[in-house]
Amino acid sequence: MCSSWVCGVMDRKYHRILLKISGEFLMGDLDFGLDVKTIDRIANEVSVAHSNGYEICIVIGGGNIFRGVSAASYGMHRAAADNIGMLATVMNSVAFQNSLEKFGVSSRVMSAIVMPTVCEPYVRRKALRHMEKRRVVICAAGSGNPYFTTDTAAALRALEIGCDVIMKATKVQGVYTSDPEKSADAQFMEKISYREVIEKDIRVMDHTAISLARENKIPIIVFSIKEEGNLCDVLSGNGHYSTIVPDDGDSSRGKDD
Repeated sequence: MCSSWVCGVMDRKYHRILLKISGEFLMGDLDFGLDVKTIDRIANEVSVAHSNGYEICIVIGGGNIFRGVSAASYGMHRAAADNIGMLATVMNSVAFQNSLEKFGVSSRVMSAIVMPTVCEPYVRRKALRHMEKRRVVICAAGSGNPYFTTDTAAALRALEIGCDVIMKATKVQGVYTSDPEKSADAQFMEKISYREVIEKDIRVMDHTAISLARENKIPIIVFSIKEEGNLCDVLSGNGHYSTIVPDDGDSSRGKDD
């Protein structure tokens, strides 16, 4: 496993980051479940960023195992479906912790649903202490409440533990005017404001998460984690990524502007 990437400093104020990873990425080329090679590859990139001085908190979705919204659409009560989905995020978090340990990274899984034989309960002050001790903190089970997505949980945890930026790892290189996998006319947007994301109904994160970030003026970086080494490229200010910024005059810019 390659670990030769070097993460530079994209911006000195980005020291403590919240990395949001879709559970679907952990499938790799599988149709369902966990692909260990894919998890190891992403964990390796996190380990390199960590070794370069970044403090990292991670929130992982559960879509590779169970999606609460999809189950609810087939007749399951939404609260029950979301509870199952939160348990799926715990499984993913434990798997990711296992991969981080292969690279010598000390980490803690902290769950919003108490299950002490598997992981620690999420307590804000304990999470802060872990990060001060240079441990990667993996926040599992979303916010612990149904009807809230892991995107919203990511924004919530970022605010609680004082992260400087939310990094949303996706399957595309950033924010587009429409789905680039479905529309040839989709235009890449290097910078866009929270207000525009909401007004244009751009589905990069759910609106509750965007609203939390907007109210607290925490930037969101959207990038692709499909390409090997891209996390470190983005942290170094290279590669393609989009930034969602406060509504203070910043506006969207197309790739060709």
